[in-house]
Amino acid sequence: MAEITCPKCHTTFNISEEEYKSIKTQLRDQEFAAALHEREQAFEQRTQDAVKLAEAAIVTRAQRKIAEKETEIAGLKAQISAKETAQELAVKDAVAEKEKELNRKTIEIEKLKGQMESQKNAAELEQNNLKASYEQQLKFKDEEIERYKDFKAKQSTKMIGESLEVFCKNEFDKMRPIGFQNATFEKDNKISDTGSKGDFIFREAADGVEFISIMFEMKNEMDTTATKHKNEDFFKELDKDRREKNCEYAVLVTLLEPDNDYYNNGIVDVSYKYEKMYVVRPQFFIPIITLLRNAAKNSLGYQKELMEVRNQNLDITNFETKLNGFKDKFDRDCRLARKNFEDAISDIDKTIKNLEKTKKELQLTIDHMQLADNKLQDITIKKLVRGNPTMAAKFAELQEEQADNSD
Repeated sequence: MAEITCPKCHTTFNISEEEYKSIKTQLRDQEFAAALHEREQAFEQRTQDAVKLAEAAIVTRAQRKIAEKETEIAGLKAQISAKETAQELAVKDAVAEKEKELNRKTIEIEKLKGQMESQKNAAELEQNNLKASYEQQLKFKDEEIERYKDFKAKQSTKMIGESLEVFCKNEFDKMRPIGFQNATFEKDNKISDTGSKGDFIFREAADGVEFISIMFEMKNEMDTTATKHKNEDFFKELDKDRREKNCEYAVLVTLLEPDNDYYNNGIVDVSYKYEKMYVVRPQFFIPIITLLRNAAKNSLGYQKELMEVRNQNLDITNFETKLNGFKDKFDRDCRLARKNFEDAISDIDKTIKNLEKTKKELQLTIDHMQLADNKLQDITIKKLVRGNPTMAAKFAELQEEQADNSD
């Protein structure tokens, strides 16, 4: 028998040994269960605290990384916006400058067109004046023919060879003050290497540049001469003299073949036989000089105008080249800007992909934590001692003590 005192009422009563062991065993089991429960609660609390700390740390790192990426994205967007604004301003300035230059070139082109039109009108007026002058000179053709016939009839045998040369020289000297102030009409006294020479050489220059030169040959003979010459007999020699003296044209002033209508109808062009050669009667001596000289002078003016037009076209070509160059540069800048935009967009896409990847990793971590929490909630004493020899041994000792106490 054993005596037990109640801790509340302080009553003492007796119990048997079996009852005492049973109460002792119950108390021991309750203490072990309470201690085990306290340990389980403490382990669960520590696990929850660790999970919360890990979650808080992960969330903090994720938030910080997201904030950094958002700041980086905002900076990239600001850079893109600044680049777009600068590019638009540069394009607007360049287009405005080129439009001003194009307008200026257009005004210059219109001005040049007006000048060309004025020059064309002046040239037409000059041609009309020349035509009127030629018509005025032709009116005296018949009178001059008669005068030359009288002149020929009055020539002596001794002077017949030189009279035509003297006549032409006098005619030119009379016309020199009127229309040939800058021209020369000199006797050809220089004998070439082949031993031949012409009669006269006409030359005229403008601004130091010779633009017309004519080799003249004068031919005449008495009507009573037994052997009559033809004009063609002198063509070859005249052409040779022209070439040797570096003259552009050759003119035969002749009184030969007086009855040949081919030579009596005006200026005869024989360039189909010899280049740049003409045959005229004495009355056409001044007209042939005027005709060739004015044609060459007009040609000189046209050449200058053509040169000016070519220079103007060159300016236009240069402008077009510059405009095309601007277009190429503008296109290249646009391509570069487009590439920069594409690169920036690609970087943003990469950043977004990285953020998505981080988000997935964070989500996966949260899933792992949830899985760990589920596993923790599923922990039991049996699962803890399963495969754990130490805990199994402890529980075995406890069971043995309980068995001993029960005995």
